[in-house]
Amino acid sequence: MITILEAKRAGQFGRGKLLPNIIAGVIVGVVALPLAMAFAIASGARPEQGLYTAIIGGFMVSALGGSRVQIAGPTGAFIAILSGVTARYGIDGLQIATLMAGLMLVLMGMAKLGGVIKFIPAPVIVGFTTGIGVIIWVGQWRDFLGLPKISGDHFHEKLWQLLLALPHLHIATTGVALFSLLLVMFSSRIRGLQRVPGPLVAMVAATFLQSIFHFKGVATIGSAFDGIPQGLPNFSFPSVTPERVIELMGPAFTIAMLGAIESLLSAVVADGMTGVRHDSNQELIGQGLANIVAPLFGGFAATGAIARTATNIRNGGTSPLAGITHTLTLALIVLFFAPMAANIPLASLAAILFVVAYNMSELKHFTHIVKRAPRADVVILLITFLLTVFTDLVVAVNIGVILAILQFLRRMAAAVEVQQMGEEKLKRELLDQGLTNLPAGVLVYEIDGPFFFGAVENFERALLQTHTDPRILILRLRRVPFMDITGLQTLDEVIGKLKKRHVRVMICEANHRVRAKLWKVGILEFIKPEDYADEFSTLLKHASTIALFGDSLSCHVHLSEHAANVLKVSSRYLRSDRE
Repeated sequence: MITILEAKRAGQFGRGKLLPNIIAGVIVGVVALPLAMAFAIASGARPEQGLYTAIIGGFMVSALGGSRVQIAGPTGAFIAILSGVTARYGIDGLQIATLMAGLMLVLMGMAKLGGVIKFIPAPVIVGFTTGIGVIIWVGQWRDFLGLPKISGDHFHEKLWQLLLALPHLHIATTGVALFSLLLVMFSSRIRGLQRVPGPLVAMVAATFLQSIFHFKGVATIGSAFDGIPQGLPNFSFPSVTPERVIELMGPAFTIAMLGAIESLLSAVVADGMTGVRHDSNQELIGQGLANIVAPLFGGFAATGAIARTATNIRNGGTSPLAGITHTLTLALIVLFFAPMAANIPLASLAAILFVVAYNMSELKHFTHIVKRAPRADVVILLITFLLTVFTDLVVAVNIGVILAILQFLRRMAAAVEVQQMGEEKLKRELLDQGLTNLPAGVLVYEIDGPFFFGAVENFERALLQTHTDPRILILRLRRVPFMDITGLQTLDEVIGKLKKRHVRVMICEANHRVRAKLWKVGILEFIKPEDYADEFSTLLKHASTIALFGDSLSCHVHLSEHAANVLKVSSRYLRSDRE
């Protein structure tokens, strides 16, 4: 209810705002009608279950999500996963996995993980979405061409079987499919149909032709599913057992992760179109609750739908009222027009999914990355794409993210520099101390960048492979934003190795976070107290004294300066007491 309250405070329920949102909701409901049935059939469910998912899931997300304009329901991105789950575990297994995924999404939202999901790299996202688009496209060949039933568990097996079955295509089915495909793509150019959604035009036109001519051999919702029941679903709790929970843990996690990614991507797109930011954690909670409730009323996995959300915004949707109206529109269609769905050809729905698959694949974006992106990003994109198509979406995303992280670390490590600072770079600091050159036996090194496990090799190579050991090495940390435990341990080891070579290490200019870590791991206790300073000038003066007069005089000078500081502080307090 948070987004509803925010929309109310923003005046989105005032005069002049209600009607545009209601109109937008009706339009989106009409757009969602053929898509919900097509996605359900492609996922291995019945067509009405797609409608139930759009009604229940869409209502929950609009009422309880983190975006004012998000439209949720069954989506094409889920087809590759859900069809596999349904084929292996049945529709009841799909509903149990959806319910478990909903619980995971709620926990992710409560754990404030909404912001983390957004850091999945673009090559990984484009790779798996393009892969899903290919899976959907190939998966619809059978209904589009009227091919006989095929077998095969893996993509390459199904593809080979489909290619072998191509000579047996059904002429009438293929004709209906091509007619529907042309209408989906070009109906907006027909006068009077510019504002009517192409999928709806195609479905209605194909259904009308099938109702009149009754093309022999053309599969319809009536012949394949005995039509759509008229009325809303009843409450039914799936048969959940510990064994089922354990075996469905993997599919549930996959559904949760993809649902989180899709819904947050859709919310980000909506933010760019409306200028109103969403609450990513609340969005995950809303999506989770939708996926918990939808299976209890015959539905399955739902998530934010980018295309329907964009349609909502373009038609004037500015508040959750539009999303709620979209669900009420679908509910009314199920209540009063369900019998008319019996003559909807499956080929027409396959044609709609052809276009969905093309739009989802983002081929232009895919080819642009392949042509223009750095080679490492192209490799990550192609690996994620191929793994999505030929293995599994979870494997693809996991490996893609791991490769992206390794590439990022490689780039970060290469960006960290450990360089020696000569007299030219230290000219101003030397002049401030009355010096023209560094004292004999004194070297200054600076680390530039985060000192983490990926950068330690450069550090060790730079400091330990010197041909002539200096007497004193000053290490400047002013450009080190953070150090991890590997970096700290490496620094400790390097200091120990240099000590054995009789090289004295001094450290300066660490920020407060780095300095606290140096104290915590004992590095600042390992070196002498006078060998750390917040200012480089202090250590330069200290090192110069050692180089000129030896360590004993330096310690004497350091102690004298410390005593002088104590006397200054004491006299200040005595003076304040007298006053």
